[in-house]
Amino acid sequence: MDADSVEQLLIRCASEGRTLTYTEALAAFGMRFTRPKMRSLCKILGEVNDRAAARGEPELAVLVVRSSDGLPGDGWWAGRDRYLGDWTGTQAERYVRARQNKAYRFWKNRGLASEE
Repeated sequence: MDADSVEQLLIRCASEGRTLTYTEALAAFGMRFTRPKMRSLCKILGEVNDRAAARGEPELAVLVVRSSDGLPGDGWWAGRDRYLGDWTGTQAERYVRARQNKAYRFWKNRGLASEE
């Protein structure tokens, strides 16, 4: 599991208009969910977002969510210097959905072409 492979997984999810849980993301690389592996994934997600930002693309880490509420974890929220609301609830859901939808729209017709 590295930034390139995680990025390709998230591009595929974005082009399909779907999220995946942290457990599903790890399972895609043949790993079971453990806290150390999740922390490693989160570090990679930060790198994937940095790369997307450098290219002027929408973030992708927003597509990896908790199974409990369908929202990204605390590490994702901690990087939100312009968001002052709660990290759960209706306001958080609207904030996340807007960013997810931006990724879906951007990658809808690009995702498959980028994998060829």
